[in-house]
Amino acid sequence: MPRSVDVADLVHRAQAGQPRAVARLISMVEDASPQLREVAEALAPHTGRAQVIGLTGAPGVGKSTSTSALVSAFRSQGKRVGVLAVDPSSPFSGGALLGDRVRMQEHATDEAVFIRSMATRGHLGGLAWATPQALRVLDAAGCDVVLIETVGVGQSEVEVVQLADTTLVLLAPGMGDGIQAAKAGILEVADVFVINKADRDGADATERDLKYMISLGRRERSGPMWRPPIVRTVASRGEGLDDVVGAIEQHRTWLVDHGELEQRRRRRAEAEIEAISVERLRTKLGYVHGGEALDRLAKQVVAGQIDPYTAADQLIEGLHAEEA
Repeated sequence: MPRSVDVADLVHRAQAGQPRAVARLISMVEDASPQLREVAEALAPHTGRAQVIGLTGAPGVGKSTSTSALVSAFRSQGKRVGVLAVDPSSPFSGGALLGDRVRMQEHATDEAVFIRSMATRGHLGGLAWATPQALRVLDAAGCDVVLIETVGVGQSEVEVVQLADTTLVLLAPGMGDGIQAAKAGILEVADVFVINKADRDGADATERDLKYMISLGRRERSGPMWRPPIVRTVASRGEGLDDVVGAIEQHRTWLVDHGELEQRRRRRAEAEIEAISVERLRTKLGYVHGGEALDRLAKQVVAGQIDPYTAADQLIEGLHAEEA
């Protein structure tokens, strides 16, 4: 039986900037602690202040290097920064393969920077299922900016847009699948395009292709619309990062002026509520008559005795009967 934790004290210490308290809260989130609801209730009044920035793109474009460079840029402005780096899961331990990101170790001794690697644990879409809750922890802990760096899994990474106020899509010259990945779905979620490794041959061609694709997207939409800027960087040398930060701030101003920031955060909350509700329903389904009802209905569907929709209706009726 896990030892009960004083959640109120833990949240208070996290607000005071104690890294161990922040780490403990995120661990409780990842492990689906029995006190998770208590944690969520304690965090709620202290959230909604952090600027959330998502970084996505195909593998090899330099997401981790860019994230580290952005941390330096925001720290130079005196801001507290949190980083959630979502990594592939180890097939053995379930933990994040890249640990605490050796490429970000230059920030390890900075008490105003909190870096946490999170395992996907098989979750598709580039984000760990616990990421929204971990984001709330860092927000409540006083981070001015939270950077969410996703696993490079191509088209499925559009999920990051549900969490971020501003989404950066990174590409690199000479990667044949870079623009193709954008065409497949990443293009639509980008608020800022970053061509990293821009000192390489092909940067001009990549920018030209992006501009053409952005112009096509604009023809398909009506009403006020943000035109994603294209910024060139060489993150390994810190070049172009001021331009990226400037583009992020311009986008935030646009979001506020058009009421879009509130809309995005409302959609984020809707997605979070929906995910929690679906998970609770899935758990309940597993316990209906010890799972016997689902097995019985599945056999009837296979035998052609009933259709799947009727089976689903009966399963839901069983849930209501259990609750009554």
